[in-house]
Amino acid sequence: MYHIMMKGSKMKNRSKLEIMAQILDIASGGGTSKTKIMYKAYLSYAQLRDYLTILIENGLIGHDENAAFKITQKGIRFMGLYKQMDSLSGTMMAKLLPS
Repeated sequence: MYHIMMKGSKMKNRSKLEIMAQILDIASGGGTSKTKIMYKAYLSYAQLRDYLTILIENGLIGHDENAAFKITQKGIRFMGLYKQMDSLSGTMMAKLLPS
């Protein structure tokens, strides 16, 4: 897991799934460069390369001849399911943890 600065200067560990979802979210805006994804997702170049390989191999993200990355239809469906799971897990945790 990797660290990211969160609101209030707290560090939060992210799972690989969260990082991949963040990359897809960044790429959902259209043709996005590796550099832009790297900085917005707080990843090193090596980490970004590994995640992009996984996302491309699974058909969740694609790129054009200018190396601009864009989320695919399969990636959009994945993001919808990811957001549903994230919402459900948040609801479950709220019920389990004392207020």
